[in-house]
Amino acid sequence: MKELKNLKKILIAEDEENLAMLIDYNLIKEGYKTHIVSNGDLVSSAVNDFLPDLVLLDWMLPNISGIEVCRKLRGNINNNNTSIVMLTALGEEADKIKGLEAGADDYITKPFSFAELIARIEAVLRRSRLLKGENIITLGDISINRDEYRVLRGGHPISLGPTEFKILNTLIEHPNMVFTREKILDNVWGIDNINVEIRTVDVHIGRLRKALNVRNKKDPIRTIRAVGYSIEKVS
Repeated sequence: MKELKNLKKILIAEDEENLAMLIDYNLIKEGYKTHIVSNGDLVSSAVNDFLPDLVLLDWMLPNISGIEVCRKLRGNINNNNTSIVMLTALGEEADKIKGLEAGADDYITKPFSFAELIARIEAVLRRSRLLKGENIITLGDISINRDEYRVLRGGHPISLGPTEFKILNTLIEHPNMVFTREKILDNVWGIDNINVEIRTVDVHIGRLRKALNVRNKKDPIRTIRAVGYSIEKVS
């Protein structure tokens, strides 16, 4: 078994026992610490107890569906730092977008190879890592603390997933600068963007906008038609 990868922990939420055990075996072999739950009712408490870096979340969980669990996790600001990868037998683009809109950072369609699964997990975990140091950025009434992985708007905490946080960080470092979708892909997904669709950027921007829209605040993200996005100082 490989050395534990910086003690990275993965919660496996999968009700197919054989598949869950195979995933568990392969992740442990890669050096991850794991925990398995088999229905949607158990995910939130397992996240609170196990404190995973990433949740592998089956869409079709019993009791509470994976998509509802995903929304619930993203609605809790304490889970901002937890990445979510959906496992789904639904391969249609609309289903994938629905998963992203619910708060997932990525998705993988069944059946999949374990090499692909490991690659996806490592890509998502790479995107969630932030530089340490003097990392507080403020623009208007929006403040990002990159050490604590927290966002405030007008003093109110904003719940963002890792990908939305990275997009906001990218935009806010260069106010009023227009980023093409391709540039956002390069900055946020890096070398992992080869299989990421441009449409995915729009989905995550939509989630970021929704999260920042607290107390009827003005939308700070500007859409430049057929080009991309920028952020401006508003209050």
